[in-house]
Amino acid sequence: MTVGPHIDLLADLIAAELRAQLASGTSYAPSACDRCDGAHCVAHCSDKVRRLAACGADRFTAGPGVDACDNVLARMIDHTLLSPTASRQEIEALCDEAVEFCFATVCINPWWVALAAKRLAATPVRVCTVIGFPLGANRSETKAYEAIRALEDGAAELDMVINVGALRSGAYTDVERDIRGVVEAAKGRAKVKVIIEAAHLTDEEKVKACVLAQAGGAHFVKTSTGFGPGGATEADIGLMHRVVGAELGVKASGGVGDQPTALKMIQAGATRIGASAGVKIVRGNGAGSKRSYDGEAAEPLGSGNSDVRATVIPAPRATIHKLG
Repeated sequence: MTVGPHIDLLADLIAAELRAQLASGTSYAPSACDRCDGAHCVAHCSDKVRRLAACGADRFTAGPGVDACDNVLARMIDHTLLSPTASRQEIEALCDEAVEFCFATVCINPWWVALAAKRLAATPVRVCTVIGFPLGANRSETKAYEAIRALEDGAAELDMVINVGALRSGAYTDVERDIRGVVEAAKGRAKVKVIIEAAHLTDEEKVKACVLAQAGGAHFVKTSTGFGPGGATEADIGLMHRVVGAELGVKASGGVGDQPTALKMIQAGATRIGASAGVKIVRGNGAGSKRSYDGEAAEPLGSGNSDVRATVIPAPRATIHKLG
């Protein structure tokens, strides 16, 4: 089934039906920031900053200790390196790029979390890692243990892969428990993003996956691992945003290799971008690393456009100031 003119109604109907089937009676309530006391949210919660900007704010002030960063687009990017062959030097270079360009996080495999957390400790960049990656078919207790170890090593965000087979089998309670196990393991210490691997799913299944992520207490839904049969699409982002509304963020990941594509995803409803081409995206003119870190192709921009600046985003510019 493809997205058509009645997709809003369809999404509402499917979401309502699945919520009615969930016997747990749980409901999602957005939590306070997991990493800060409110004064630092501009550094850690780029999705919240963008929502405020969309309401008309054009200036944000941060508390002491938050580095200056005037690039809202950069603060929406998880700078990603998930290649199984990544070396220590490449992880360190990724971290240094993240600091230089003020990205939200570095997204790396669990083995490298402790190294990255130490290297980024004095910066506003946080560490994101993956759970049950890339297939999502691990046992739930294995995912929960992965989450606990990642937190011990310094992770602040966890991108877990949904159990796609269980979802497609109609085992909705099992899928929700799988998600909730990671959320509870995080214990308010980390944000949890649920990767639904949308390219494997029908539109109806995408809606159900988003509802289950919401019911399980997750903070984001995410399109793909970058290792599946397809990446982020505007249609999928729009559908996912429609289902979760303002309560959850939406992360576009897979095939986002340049600034025009990133902006299209944001316009469709994405509040976070996962990409190995983060430098290229924020520079906006095709310059930057051509390395493909996470299974995605870093697509060329074509002729390029030197007039496109890194701060060009479809919302008022937000500037983060450092006090004192």
